[in-house]
Amino acid sequence: MQTFSKILAAVAALALTVSCDSFFDVNLQDQADFEGLLSKRSSVRKYVSNLYTYLPRDEHVDKYEGGVVLRSDEALFGASQHPSVMYKVRWGDYGSATVNGDENSTIWNRYYQAINQCTILIENLHLDKEDPADYIAYMRAEARTLRAFYYFCLFRHYGPVIVWGDKMADANVEGSTLDRNTVQENVDFMVSQIDLAVPDLPLTVAEVSTLSERTDRGRVTRGMALALKSRILLYAASPMFNGCDLYKGVKNLAGKDIFPQEADPSKWEAAEKAAREVLALEQYELVQPKGTSFQDYADAYSSVFFENWNSEIIWGWWFRTWAPTDPYAGSVGGLLAASVPMNLYGSSPLYGWQLITPSLKQVDCYPMFSTGRYPVTGYERDGKGLNYSRPQVDAKSGYVMDGWEENYKQPVDASWAPAFKAHKSTVGRDPRYYASLVPNGFWWPNKDLKVRVTDFQKPAKEVLDAMSAADKADPEKVPTNAWQPAGNINRVGYTWRRWYKANTPLNTTADYANIRMVYPEFRLAEIYYNLAEACNEQGKLSEACEALNKVRNRVGLNNIEVAYPELDQALMRWCIRQDKMAEFGMEAQRHYDAIRTLTAKAEYPCDNWTLHLKADNYEDSWQRVNTDYNGEYPAVFTDRDYLFPMSAELMAEMVNYTQNYGF
Repeated sequence: MQTFSKILAAVAALALTVSCDSFFDVNLQDQADFEGLLSKRSSVRKYVSNLYTYLPRDEHVDKYEGGVVLRSDEALFGASQHPSVMYKVRWGDYGSATVNGDENSTIWNRYYQAINQCTILIENLHLDKEDPADYIAYMRAEARTLRAFYYFCLFRHYGPVIVWGDKMADANVEGSTLDRNTVQENVDFMVSQIDLAVPDLPLTVAEVSTLSERTDRGRVTRGMALALKSRILLYAASPMFNGCDLYKGVKNLAGKDIFPQEADPSKWEAAEKAAREVLALEQYELVQPKGTSFQDYADAYSSVFFENWNSEIIWGWWFRTWAPTDPYAGSVGGLLAASVPMNLYGSSPLYGWQLITPSLKQVDCYPMFSTGRYPVTGYERDGKGLNYSRPQVDAKSGYVMDGWEENYKQPVDASWAPAFKAHKSTVGRDPRYYASLVPNGFWWPNKDLKVRVTDFQKPAKEVLDAMSAADKADPEKVPTNAWQPAGNINRVGYTWRRWYKANTPLNTTADYANIRMVYPEFRLAEIYYNLAEACNEQGKLSEACEALNKVRNRVGLNNIEVAYPELDQALMRWCIRQDKMAEFGMEAQRHYDAIRTLTAKAEYPCDNWTLHLKADNYEDSWQRVNTDYNGEYPAVFTDRDYLFPMSAELMAEMVNYTQNYGF
């Protein structure tokens, strides 16, 4: 049997023979046993729980679906000796033949298995004899919504795919007869499933008679379904999926245009309506500051991650009983370990690898606090793309790119820290800047550690030369793993601390493993950005401003129309993108936004720009250079990179399937 048929045939068997350690240990041999399985409340619950094992790993930005963070322009990755798939994709080292055998190639298989698992449950819930009717109706709606979500996970990665509809995939299908459904057919099916599900979905899981907030948080709700609908319809209205020139004239086996041939402006109206449906639930609100201090604003933003199930989270990953070795689906301990720097110079070390860092472009996107304007409007270009050492600065923003601020007091999470000499580019920024980044020379936000980030980045000899004889004699104070030029550590000049709560010890692997948080796949801020964008594209500037201001005001920024008296539709479009890049830094949204808006080709290509951290003094380290990065090749992006290719293995069977552009 060929590859694609193997995948489909395995799915039906999977439902009957799943064994996830002790979680779902059944081995059924015939249909009678299957009917017996779904007639039992305990078995049905396990089956439903299994549907959540396919959730994407958007929080794992080093690989899997979250690896698109490294493919985008918001981050750099330092593990050049062990490059992840997305790290290689960044410089163009991939193709349809090379996606096999890595985490990228599992996306097709896993989501079609998930889709068919959902369909099996939908078709067989009538066998459940022990659960009340409202719970059975809920589970059917839950499975429909998850099925739509898994189709969307395929859609954002590959573009339109094969839609089996409200039935099982045909395990006996001939691969040569398969081709992708159209964009509109993909969108229509996903939306139809959500619309069917919504009437039977609760606002909170506690509304369902057999569920509780304590044990079932993270299951599908009405808000999650409508937030998914909002995201789907925003994509459908966007240029990539609404009149993209790359796919003009491309038809599938049925003779249908796979992509819309002309842009349909009315799709923005549908996207606006979908965003308003979420807001109309009046179930969620942005986490608000407790006061009006700068720290209060930063705390409000940080609380989205640090306060589990806060008022802003619509749906997120949480505890998974099916994964005993890593049960917390939203755990970002491993990600944090890859982000924070390493300091083994004292008795209270900070132990990390500093492989993942924000790009200088991510750093530049945060607005100025006093004016509310975004300081960098673009960059000059060189032969490799955008030149981050030559930003185009908005003179009205109040941003100063060069010079020094003496006796500067760090404004967030460091009231205990002495004043220091700060680079002017780090002064006066949005609270989100300080809640997300630790710039070169700033204090690491831990009152017990009391070290500046520059301490982490000194070569071992420099540290030893500065130590007293007594300290050199103390093994705990002698550096054992300082930075070396050939190492994997990534020294951009800014450490990413978005997932680090101030004063949290990170001395051991257990410290990282104990970090538990809800990863917010859907949060209310996204809905406001969706609404702002949809309104702006329809020329509703004042309504777009109102939506964007909700997010800006939460961190103390003035209204966008006050910051920009000259605001028009084009400028507002750019402001929305800039603010969303700041708000959702490293949350696996930026790449998909750059894809659906067809802006990645202009925004991604660049050399590997960092601060000059190989300089021998603090002042010179603030130069922007393309010579210090410990990676390999510059970022590239061509028309073929907007959608990932189907693997050559699948294409060898599905010989008439329309491959994505450029492959």
